[in-house]
Amino acid sequence: MIGRLNHIGIAVPSIEEAADTYRSLYGATDITAPFDMAEQGVRVCFVNLPNSQIELIEPLGETSPILNFLKANPRGGQHHVCFEVADIWQAKAEMERRGAQVLNEPRIGAHGTLIIFVHPKNSNGVLIELMESPKGAHPRVD
Repeated sequence: MIGRLNHIGIAVPSIEEAADTYRSLYGATDITAPFDMAEQGVRVCFVNLPNSQIELIEPLGETSPILNFLKANPRGGQHHVCFEVADIWQAKAEMERRGAQVLNEPRIGAHGTLIIFVHPKNSNGVLIELMESPKGAHPRVD
């Protein structure tokens, strides 16, 4: 049911500092400008790689859903893994039918397509994001 790996989400206290690490330590040259997703309480940017992306996620405001994650991991860390699916509504129904706890109703994510999250307890401790693949071009934020 799941498709290709789209990105790995990394929660960070500072996008600018994290982006600098990927530039200076790993030689990444294609990093998008940060943008706010106020409705989700985060600020994000993408490190574009030849075969995937790294999504850097910084809290936006005092009610950001990643604040608790950063309290437990002050320097940041892997927040989620995102896989593409053909139809988010079908994926949500199938996850629930299989007994997984889906954490939200489908909503628009950073790539402009519908997403859901599956609770880490259902995936060996890893928060899974399922993202509907856009119709047409490969989903990539540039």
